[in-house]
Amino acid sequence: MNLPGAAGGARDTGAGDAADAELDAALALANGRAVGRHDPAQPPSGGGGPDGAASSLPRPHGGARGGIHGAARGASHGSPHSGRHDLPWPRARHIAGSAAGPLGRLALPLDAALGHALAEPLTALTDLPSFDTSAMDGWAVAGPGPWRTEGSVLAGQRSTTALLDGHATVIATGAALPPGATAVLRREHGRISADGLLHATRGGPGPGQDVRPRGQECRGGDELLVAGVLVTPAVLGLAAAAGYDELAVTARPSVEILVLGDELLDAGAPGAGRVRDALGPLLPGWLTALGAGTVSARRLKDDAGLLQDAVTASTADLVVTTGGTAGGPVDFVHPVLERIGARLLVDGVAVRPGHPMLLAELPGGGRLVGLPGNPLAAVSGVLTLAVPLLRALAGRPAPVAYEARLTGDVHGHPTDTRLVPVVLDEESQAAPLHFSGPAMLRGIATADGMAVVPPGGAVKGDRTAVLETGWGRL
Repeated sequence: MNLPGAAGGARDTGAGDAADAELDAALALANGRAVGRHDPAQPPSGGGGPDGAASSLPRPHGGARGGIHGAARGASHGSPHSGRHDLPWPRARHIAGSAAGPLGRLALPLDAALGHALAEPLTALTDLPSFDTSAMDGWAVAGPGPWRTEGSVLAGQRSTTALLDGHATVIATGAALPPGATAVLRREHGRISADGLLHATRGGPGPGQDVRPRGQECRGGDELLVAGVLVTPAVLGLAAAAGYDELAVTARPSVEILVLGDELLDAGAPGAGRVRDALGPLLPGWLTALGAGTVSARRLKDDAGLLQDAVTASTADLVVTTGGTAGGPVDFVHPVLERIGARLLVDGVAVRPGHPMLLAELPGGGRLVGLPGNPLAAVSGVLTLAVPLLRALAGRPAPVAYEARLTGDVHGHPTDTRLVPVVLDEESQAAPLHFSGPAMLRGIATADGMAVVPPGGAVKGDRTAVLETGWGRL
């Protein structure tokens, strides 16, 4: 299945409904909504995707094996590594999102719960508001006016004396209405006459006017938020208003980043065959925004023994490597995973940039995402594999894909999905950015997201799914 408007061939102008259905399916796959939680070996139930995903997914445990235990199989794209078979992009995302369940539950005080996901629904502990409340500064009145005024009620106070008919009391916003009050007269709508009586200047207030009645927002026991909702500042405010001192949340996964490459510089200008490490600065903060908890990063030389020691010694829920996933002379990720008995769930993805990415289950139960070494290819790998996996581990929603119309043509790969940096205009149209090569970050640095471009490409006016990067929340 292609997104509507893939370049090549005449368009069927009568196929609008089918095109809409295809785009909806592509958005669902991009958002991880196409199927429920399944074992990573099980296929998406709807089949299809923006790059022609079939409805059957070979089981990691079944069939002939490649060089690494249980590698999921797809169409071969002539990988330099003979065991790698690139999976269609939506199938790879589905596997990543199904490769783990949420981590353990924590009970955290409100000031420590920010950025976690709710591990259980948030229910109201009491009615909100828990008493009839004045919505304005003015007077609480009983019956029709004019009224004889007496006393006052401020926020935080509660009068136990009933307000008699024809009487009023000064009241502040948020204060509890005294018994017998029928409405609130706003301060700007009342005046005190010479005889000391309160008169309404715009007609008397109707029953309940400018009163927030008890239970207006919710009743005790109502479900306010479902499990899985990200704890934002607004959620903390709601929880506090509802009477919570702590929240049951899902633990955030720990991540260890292993940056590979002898050619990398940690400081100074690139030159003389050396390049600056861009992924060491790029990944830690981004992975934190995507749901990771503790994130550590370190450099490793191109040495298979050092890499094996680092992977086997790691206690992180997720290990992320950069580089070393292709078939070059110092690409040691595949041999190391084979040597330690890792189970490869994804071994290459039919997406550009970034196709030599991988996802493995480590013998100790952790997961490893192998990103390509080129910076934009690594960004593609994060959005394809790390985002769904982190969402699953942290029990939180992934950044949501949405649709937008392209403002220009986008060249496509003949068989692979392309992820292209785009910027959105005021009409929510997606403008493809230049500098979108695998080694380039100039385009993505100003992008609002990555457009999902089907094999064959897309033309101006086509609708496409757009993946949010998530770093807008940093």
